[in-house]
Amino acid sequence: MELCPLIKNILLLDSEGKRIAVKYYSDDWPTNSAKEAFEKAVFAKTQKTNARTDAEITMFDNYVVVYKFVQDLHFFVTGGENENEIILAAVLQGFFDAVGLLLRGTVDKKEALENLDLILLCLDEIVDGGIILETDANVIAGKVASHSMDAGAPLSEQTITQALATAREHLTRSLLK
Repeated sequence: MELCPLIKNILLLDSEGKRIAVKYYSDDWPTNSAKEAFEKAVFAKTQKTNARTDAEITMFDNYVVVYKFVQDLHFFVTGGENENEIILAAVLQGFFDAVGLLLRGTVDKKEALENLDLILLCLDEIVDGGIILETDANVIAGKVASHSMDAGAPLSEQTITQALATAREHLTRSLLK
C-alpha cells in the first residue's frame, strides 16, 4: 500500500477528444497508441456528461478519473482505483484554475494552443513523476509566470517559444554581421 497519492496522467483534450496537452506519469500505457486509445475511450465515456460547473468522477478500466469541461477544452486527471477522489479533484481544480489564470480567463482551444508552453509548464509545476507538488492555482500560475519572464535564463530552462525567439535573435545577428 502506497501512502503517497500518485497521479497516473493529466490530460487536456479538445471537444473532439484530440490532444492539446497530455502528461503520463506511469507505465500503465507503454506505447503512444495505448495512450491514444485510453484518451479516446475516456473521452467517449465522458463526453455525454455535463461536467461544466463541478468536476465529475468516474471509474474507468480500474482507474479513477476526475474531469471538468470549459468551452471546447476537456480536463482530466487519472489515478489508480484506490486513489482518493478528493485529492484527484484538488489536482484537477488546481490545473483548471491555473490555466484560467495564465490564459487570463479566456479558456478555449485557440488560446490554449497559443499558450501551450505555459500549460506544459503548469503540468510540470503540479505533478512530477506522479507525485503531487502543488494544487494551489495561484502558486502554480505564479511559478509558471516567473519561469516565462526570465529571458536571461540558460536555454535549457527556457520555454520552447523563448528558446526559438532567442535562436532567431542570434541567427538574425549573425546574418547581419
